[in-house]
Amino acid sequence: MAADMPETGEDLAKHASKMAKKKAARDKIMATKTDKRGLVIVHTGKGKGKSSAAFGMIFRCIAHDMPCAVVQYIKGGMSTGERDLITSHFADKCAFHTMGEGFTWETQDKARDTEMARAAWEKSKELIRDERNAMVLLDEINIALRYDYIDIAEVVAFLVDEKPSMTHVVLTGRNAKDELIEIADLVTEMELVKHPFRSGVKAQIGVEF
Repeated sequence: MAADMPETGEDLAKHASKMAKKKAARDKIMATKTDKRGLVIVHTGKGKGKSSAAFGMIFRCIAHDMPCAVVQYIKGGMSTGERDLITSHFADKCAFHTMGEGFTWETQDKARDTEMARAAWEKSKELIRDERNAMVLLDEINIALRYDYIDIAEVVAFLVDEKPSMTHVVLTGRNAKDELIEIADLVTEMELVKHPFRSGVKAQIGVEF
């Protein structure tokens, strides 16, 4: 079989030449990327991984000794691995504020949900304004925006006009508003292909929380 034949010196030389050309093209592109600024990052979509990816960046900041902060808008009393790890071991590097009281279908109290979301937004603005924070994660804020607990126009105006130039802000949750996507620097939509919940498997420690 051709696939099993060992590579010749000519094959290796062709590969090296191809990779050298690719590197040269890549280096040329990278040389044009000189700007550095704080980003507005949105993780949305029906697929799993929005908060998980965002917390990955928070842990990168912690690893690089960069102060950061988290505001959780929806997840309330439920213990999560990320929160327990950060509050137990990295509280000096990452301020963690759980402001929600659970998912909207659990609380069934729109007035209370709105009150808590507004309080979370006020805390978010305070943390974002603090230029010591390299990154601020607003976890599940998109849900609060979807239900109009917070005015999207106010959030967009704040991010555009008041966010410090070098601060990264990450906003997660399904159904991100078009206005937020429009002003974001980086938007990732998590696509759902398969999920164990549809097969009767409940959320599990270490995977979902």
